[in-house]
Amino acid sequence: MPMDIILFDLPEIRTSLLPLTYTRPVAMIRSGILTIAEKWRLAGFDNVSFLTPGYLGQKFPTAVSGDNTLINGAALPSPELCDRIKNLRLGEGLTSDGTLVAARLDRKGLEELEKTGFQPEGLAVSELAATMIRHTWDIFHLNGGQIREDYAALTRGRRSAPVGDSHTIVYGAENIFIEDGVKIKAAILNAEGGPIYLGRNSEVQEGAIIRGPFALCESAVVNMGAKIRGDSTFGPFCKVGGEVGNSVLFGYSNKGHDGYMGNSVVGEWCNLGADTNTSNLKNTYMPVKVWSYASERFVNTGLQFCGLVMGDHSKCGINTMFNTGTVVGVMANIFGSGFPRAMIPSFAWGGAAGFSTFELGKALATAEAAMKRRNVALTETDKKILEKIFEDSAKYRVWERSGN
Repeated sequence: MPMDIILFDLPEIRTSLLPLTYTRPVAMIRSGILTIAEKWRLAGFDNVSFLTPGYLGQKFPTAVSGDNTLINGAALPSPELCDRIKNLRLGEGLTSDGTLVAARLDRKGLEELEKTGFQPEGLAVSELAATMIRHTWDIFHLNGGQIREDYAALTRGRRSAPVGDSHTIVYGAENIFIEDGVKIKAAILNAEGGPIYLGRNSEVQEGAIIRGPFALCESAVVNMGAKIRGDSTFGPFCKVGGEVGNSVLFGYSNKGHDGYMGNSVVGEWCNLGADTNTSNLKNTYMPVKVWSYASERFVNTGLQFCGLVMGDHSKCGINTMFNTGTVVGVMANIFGSGFPRAMIPSFAWGGAAGFSTFELGKALATAEAAMKRRNVALTETDKKILEKIFEDSAKYRVWERSGN
């Protein structure tokens, strides 16, 4: 029987996933083919709402009742976790390594839990092992496995549309699923190492080479001559070219030209100029450190490969070079020669030569123009969200304090 659920943002996880969660609840992060919220819907939890900071509440509202099932927005569904959640009683919860994963509460219990920052004290809890996206780099690190799981769930009992192009070469055809409206011309699809999913109305242009696991979501495009390595996801309406490996683009973002991007996460409404390149491996082969908003310092990812994390609405000019483990905030505009700093705040304007502030009015006008090209409106709600981010991220724009 379908269940109503509330996907809540655990504050410490939400902070560790900035800048990606500046503009969305944790459960709207995409890893694999689907967002976390979509995974829960597909798992049988039909009616999903969100419990997220107030400034996002109008866009992502909460539906509270007398009997509420809460699920941590960072938790990825599994058969065991789904079964355990469905069998919860009022006042019971589930934890994983001490972190609250799920709880069933009445309205008063929910209010009290919010006040504690979603700490499990006061609940009758039991422990289980749950997979969670706790850090930005988990998104690409888990992406290959999530593509496989989402692929199995989405295609179970269904038949793929045919490739329909005699000049396209296919390996591992049994691991390829093509939705309606897909266009493919003279491409190479190699699904021997993992599944390839081509979403509705997506397009693979001439000369593109793709290795699975790979997901191309609705109306997204792989451009001519692209070289796409496995464990990559291009979200709805993205346009991607050049060479990409183990990277996730959430949606409506473009990396349309030559240049390499590896082990990276790019939000929505971003644009990477021609010949943009991201370093994903240090010359010393040592683990990569990235900026953490939770720790307010650079932290060790434990990964040898880690590239770029870019928040929504950020852009970079032609020939931009991003150093290993660079984190770019929301609505940044990066250009110029040389490597810019490895932590670029939201609403930054500039590059290696220095930054100034991307004025809010001009930034909103840019976002409005970019979205209009895709026939999407920048709503008043969206503007208020970006205004709040502009205020909250000011402390990271250190040049404002120095008067430059």
